[in-house]
Amino acid sequence: MLKIGVIGAGHLGKFHLNNWAAIAGVQLVGFCDTDDANAAAVSEKYQLKRYTDAGALMDDCDAVDIVAPTSAHFKLCEAAIKKGKHVFVEKPLANTMDEARELVKLAKEANIKFQVGHVERFNPAFLALKDQVIQPMFIEVHRLSQFNPRGTDVSVILDLMIHDIDIILNLVKSNVNYISANGVAVMSDTPDIANVRIEFDNGCVANLTSSRISMKKMRKMRLFQKDAYIGIDFLEKKTEIIKLNTPGEKNVFTFDIETNHGKKTIAISNPNIQDVNAIKMELEEFRDAILNNTNTPVSVVDGFRAMEVAHQILDKIGNSHLG
Repeated sequence: MLKIGVIGAGHLGKFHLNNWAAIAGVQLVGFCDTDDANAAAVSEKYQLKRYTDAGALMDDCDAVDIVAPTSAHFKLCEAAIKKGKHVFVEKPLANTMDEARELVKLAKEANIKFQVGHVERFNPAFLALKDQVIQPMFIEVHRLSQFNPRGTDVSVILDLMIHDIDIILNLVKSNVNYISANGVAVMSDTPDIANVRIEFDNGCVANLTSSRISMKKMRKMRLFQKDAYIGIDFLEKKTEIIKLNTPGEKNVFTFDIETNHGKKTIAISNPNIQDVNAIKMELEEFRDAILNNTNTPVSVVDGFRAMEVAHQILDKIGNSHLG
């Protein structure tokens, strides 16, 4: 039985507690939270031991799930790694690039399992594409949310856009060549809306817009590649593929168009979407990586790469406001 402890029982931490309680092969040892009133309510609801010292919780566990504020990630991860514990930590990996760099080094040296909570990797709309050949050359992303004071301790880049950065880096098998960006702080002290263009060595271009001051919610990614368009709606959990028809392909709607090179048949399909609990699935994959000694699906290096691009964007936005 894998012994798990959760550090941070706030809004997201409670989702994690709910899911760990439903995952087989796991014993939820306890949780650590600094808010006495919240901790008392959580302890009563889940009938779970509350630890006031994170180190003591780590000592009683095989692995820790860190859902604390980003500013606390480094010290908690460092302490867990030095105790030889496996680590799941919510995105972003750390507060600064120096901290992220050190965590990559420590995790590799300790030879423990380390997973970063980029939950959109487990969104059913994205999982539906696992059997598709994806080689995008142009990507357009809109991730918009309504204003919520929770989470404004970091910029919209590290709060929202980092989800899409991680997915794009996972899809585009090429190095980042150039980044241009602009952003504005409207309701908080850090950028609340930003537009970014990422150019890759292979010629792929990604345009990303993220806002946390929108009147409506939107989480859409559009991928354009040779002979195909792929639309992913992370919010509505829908996926659409429009491409040149392959003879004999099933479950597609087709129509013909006339081009300069003759008639072509276009096929539209909607891949089957599995009803998946993304948070539960990412935690189960973390469990499986530990029990089976396999790689975590979102590694510490993946978390570092997403942070690295996010911080390059923040630097561009900062420099664009100078002078």
